[in-house]
Amino acid sequence: MDNERTPRHIIRMMVELMAPNAREIVCDPACGTPGFLVSVAEYLQELKDSDGNYILNAPGNREHFNKDMFHGFDFDATMLRIGSMNLMLHGIEDPKIEARDSLSQDHANIKEAFTLILANPPFKGSVEKSNIAKDLTKEVNTTKTELLFLALLLRLLKIGGRAAVIVPDGVLFGSSTAHKKVRQMLVDNHKLDGVISMPSGVFKPYAGVSTAVLIFTKTGAGGTDWVWFYDMTADGLSLDDKRQPVQQNDIPDLLQRWHSRVAPDVAVKDGSYKGLPLLDQNEETPKVERGGKAFFVPKDEIQANGYDLSINRYKEVEYAEVEYEAPKLILQKLRDLAGRTAVQFNVNAQQISRVEIPLPPIALQEQFINFYIRTLKCLENYDNGEKATNKLFNSLLHRAFRGEL
Repeated sequence: MDNERTPRHIIRMMVELMAPNAREIVCDPACGTPGFLVSVAEYLQELKDSDGNYILNAPGNREHFNKDMFHGFDFDATMLRIGSMNLMLHGIEDPKIEARDSLSQDHANIKEAFTLILANPPFKGSVEKSNIAKDLTKEVNTTKTELLFLALLLRLLKIGGRAAVIVPDGVLFGSSTAHKKVRQMLVDNHKLDGVISMPSGVFKPYAGVSTAVLIFTKTGAGGTDWVWFYDMTADGLSLDDKRQPVQQNDIPDLLQRWHSRVAPDVAVKDGSYKGLPLLDQNEETPKVERGGKAFFVPKDEIQANGYDLSINRYKEVEYAEVEYEAPKLILQKLRDLAGRTAVQFNVNAQQISRVEIPLPPIALQEQFINFYIRTLKCLENYDNGEKATNKLFNSLLHRAFRGEL
């Protein structure tokens, strides 16, 4: 997905999730126009300290903001010019927007340079393997851009640096060796902080692909204990091609929950589920609910699921129990209704609407349909076999009468 097509409110959401400070060194390695860097600048220009003073007015902050904070890479010359102009128009005197193919071997020298990365790298693309930086293919052997960019972000970040990146859903559950390796790196070697599932219409009308935001911290020594998941189903705009304003909007709730989240105070040990509240093995430990918008999942469970990060793997769906009247009572109501209609010669629609006819569960209905289809196929095969047998018998009989056998 091109950066310039990222909705502005999604960019702002990601900036507010990361809450950058005045001394950050920010980078977008696929910057485009560049929306993320502009949004960081706007966020910091509005930010005040506890005394109500703008933080950029503190000693040294304005100079850092103008000269050293903002970095962006792109290989499109037009985007480089637009990006530089856009940042200068937003009050940044000397943004570092450079002509670089971030994944190429020619630019593999940039390492551990940034404290914050915000990105929406290209989706569903591939790169010629001979052009990819060797240190990236060493980490993850693939040509898929969405996986290579995750390895690139880890290379670019300083230790303790943070990243928020938009990825297609396939990155979360892909079964290839490369997909699993990238997820394992984030969970085992660094600190995966959060996974935010977004609805598929967020990038319409440009694309309908389902996406998620991965938030992680580079540590180089692990640190993932609990991963925070959020199920975002609405972003304040309709999820069709028109993208008109609607009332449903999860973004304010998402931001509030993210900044107030508290991970369960339970130690997580690799390879051991004992004592985890999620599994409810210890009656004294309350179970962590997973039916709402936001919940935590322990590292152990993610490892046991092949590092699958899709929210549907872990979210619990509660089904409301439906109670029906006894069949005898329903039949009696039908008899009473039939008795009345024999005199009235018509049926009252309200009377019919009050009659509830219980149906078996969906799973049982599907079993019945599948059994019915298989039965029809068996009967069809039987009929075809019987016809073929009769045809063969008649042919042999005729030949026998003609003395041909």
